[in-house]
Amino acid sequence: MRVAVLGTGAMGAGVARSLIREHHDVTVWNRTEDRARPLADDGAHVASSAADAVANAEIVVLTLFDTDAVVDVLDAAAGDAPADAIWVQSSTIGLEGTETVVALADKYGITLIEAMMLGTKAPAEQGKLTMLAAGPEHLIDRVRPVLDAMGSKTVVAGHTVGNGSALKLAANAWIASITAATAQSLTLTRALGLDPGLFLAAIEGTASDSPYAHAKGTAMIDDQFAPQFALDGLRKDIGLMLDAATPAGVGTTLLEALRDTYAAASRDGHGADDIAAVVTAFRPERSN
Repeated sequence: MRVAVLGTGAMGAGVARSLIREHHDVTVWNRTEDRARPLADDGAHVASSAADAVANAEIVVLTLFDTDAVVDVLDAAAGDAPADAIWVQSSTIGLEGTETVVALADKYGITLIEAMMLGTKAPAEQGKLTMLAAGPEHLIDRVRPVLDAMGSKTVVAGHTVGNGSALKLAANAWIASITAATAQSLTLTRALGLDPGLFLAAIEGTASDSPYAHAKGTAMIDDQFAPQFALDGLRKDIGLMLDAATPAGVGTTLLEALRDTYAAASRDGHGADDIAAVVTAFRPERSN
């Protein structure tokens, strides 16, 4: 299929490569063109504008940072895509942002579905994301070849665009929580005079075990914070979770604590690092 990927950050570049590997005809665009240009070596066409990128697309995948970026792209390129193109909103923009984008899609006559990406840089590059789709069933079926190239499975969250965003917020709340909890337990283990690796050994194979705790926990022990999921990106998502939880009547005590903890790590210079860097917010030396 002819696929335009708009936004080539860590996730966008990863899914573009996965689409190319599965023999889709991929055109990429990024506001900073230098970030898209390396994808030409993988076989992508690099467009100089969003309008050029979508000109012949059957599927347009939006992998942008926030609502403003998605709105800017729709304003700039909506009229340049074929009338029968399906636009796939894959940016984490929360519930209010999604409402804004749905209204804009209606204004421009765009056919829109959601396919939120659950996973980080490595699964995006490997085509092993979990896709959280929402929209009319026949439209999801039409984009299945693209979803299957991007992810190892697709969970259909509902028939209304916005259902995928809701599920993504809930899933990322879990990611934020388990990452911070792993950091706390490792730091407590070390502060009490033990090898922090003993914590991972203790939970291994038990009902409370998690492969994610081992992946992030090992990075924390080794102070290896090369970004798979940037800490400031998760901070943005936690803000979206709070925006959604409050009007829904959901208690926000834990989300507020997560917001403050990740913010502390960001203030210490780890905003562009992987979310595993949240461990720095727990270390005793930080409070001295």
